[in-house]
Amino acid sequence: MPEKPAGTLYRGREGMWSWVAHRVTGFLIFFFLLVHVLDTSLVRVSPEAYNVVIGSYKNPVMGLGEAGLVAAIVFHAFNGIRVMLVDFWSKGTRYQRLMLWVVVGLVVVTMAGFLPRHLANVFGG
Repeated sequence: MPEKPAGTLYRGREGMWSWVAHRVTGFLIFFFLLVHVLDTSLVRVSPEAYNVVIGSYKNPVMGLGEAGLVAAIVFHAFNGIRVMLVDFWSKGTRYQRLMLWVVVGLVVVTMAGFLPRHLANVFGG
């Protein structure tokens, strides 16, 4: 019977899920940047088409998508700092779970400051 691997951080716990969330948010941010460059470059081809595309973004679904994008960016940024601390701080692996909960707390506090104003704008408040 093979033995369980010893000394790994990723066993389906907080470390693994933060790793997955970091990759997913990174991909979502990349996808947004790709779409943003493409729709912004449309202004050089046809200013009228650009105005139509930008106008189509002004709806509640896209407003909620913008909130999700901000949440992804905030999580990715704070978790990136956590990843650097785990990698370069000698005690980083010891405190990596605690640091993840600090990241989650910072994301919640940041989004609590952002969402009321943003959602008021999205839903006409």
